[in-house]
Amino acid sequence: MSVHRDTVLIVGATILTFFLLTIGFFVLLGKPPFEMIGMLLTYALGDGYSISQTLAKTTPILLCALAAAVPGRLGLISVGAEGQLYAGAITGTAVVLAAPDLPAALMLPMMLVCAALGGAFYGYVPGILRARMQINETITTLVLNYVAVLWVNALVFGPWKDPASQGWPATITFPGAAILPALPSSRIHLGLLIAIALAIGLHFFFTRGASSQKIQILAGNRKVGEMFGLNFGTWVIVLMAMGGAIAGIAGIAEVSAIQGRLQPTISIGYGLTGFLVSWLSRHQPLIILPVAFLVGGLVAASDALQLFAKVPAASAIILQGLLFAIALAVPGIIKSMRPNYER
Repeated sequence: MSVHRDTVLIVGATILTFFLLTIGFFVLLGKPPFEMIGMLLTYALGDGYSISQTLAKTTPILLCALAAAVPGRLGLISVGAEGQLYAGAITGTAVVLAAPDLPAALMLPMMLVCAALGGAFYGYVPGILRARMQINETITTLVLNYVAVLWVNALVFGPWKDPASQGWPATITFPGAAILPALPSSRIHLGLLIAIALAIGLHFFFTRGASSQKIQILAGNRKVGEMFGLNFGTWVIVLMAMGGAIAGIAGIAEVSAIQGRLQPTISIGYGLTGFLVSWLSRHQPLIILPVAFLVGGLVAASDALQLFAKVPAASAIILQGLLFAIALAVPGIIKSMRPNYER
């Protein structure tokens, strides 16, 4: 069976299993399961506001998933999108604070580029440690996540704190020129278009041309690739930095378009969520698009369900945990049932 058909099988089996377990979850809560599932769908897609909320949650999840998918295509396991998101938020915010009077035509490109560079550097560091010193990228990216979060805290509690914030740790409110354009009365902003464009571009990058062939060879067998003159370490660094740049854009997009200033609560775990979305999608950018939308809808709807259906606050986290546990388990189950299953 082709890799594409395997991916469709995995995604379909995951969604079906999640649907069945969600029914069981609501039964255990003593709630009518089909009514609750109907409410989830309504809160995710029921009207313009719901769709806006879903797409607002989808944007950082999609970008972080792509950030994990880029090194994932080489067989690397990077869980650093969260830290890279924070790094991009820091460097993008630095542009705004350094030159708050820039016009939007200069401010927005500089802000996005600097955010991408900040995220790229945060991916480059574990990349070069893996390439030059064989230090596991999973461990370094995980540790660096905490460092980036602490850097944001240090800045917004310290030198970047707005004196007028009355004790709240945050920078000044971004000027209008530093706010990403959005649809009127909506939370759907330019970051979503950037994310979709990146997903399409990455699809062609990984399926067309000499670079895609080199990555496939190295991912399949590093020693064979090196026999043909390919440098595994170079591609580790390049792909880790590329992934970091994408997550960096997610950081400044969230700060600019959603929050309007840098503060400690940039992310609600978008980096880890994005990693699991990428894993579920087998690091295929075009598959990541609908899966990220599904998870974004789940996150947005779960928050609303807590408020309006009076389900426990932990329900949203439990539902997300169920989805990702299933996503990790289903490929192994399918493999055990079909010995010839291709990974």
